[in-house]
Amino acid sequence: MYLTKAIKEEIFAKHGKGTNDTGTAEGQIALFTFRINHLTEHLKNNRKDYNTERSLVKMVGKRRSLLDYLKKKDITRYRAIIKELGIRK
Repeated sequence: MYLTKAIKEEIFAKHGKGTNDTGTAEGQIALFTFRINHLTEHLKNNRKDYNTERSLVKMVGKRRSLLDYLKKKDITRYRAIIKELGIRK
């Protein structure tokens, strides 16, 4: 499995407040970004995997809504996470 407990803890430790703090918007956005990158690589090899493609589109929408929420609440945190993860808009 590509997303183990250790990888999740590392993502939340780096982008969230701690390893067990999974509720911050930055941590969730970072986790979605990791999963989106993984599914993108999968779809490069498996072009006809439409179920994964649909899941990817839904995940991108969820990340976008979290980014919009963060932008509305605190623009500096939004800019920091965009720069750190390399997400472009």
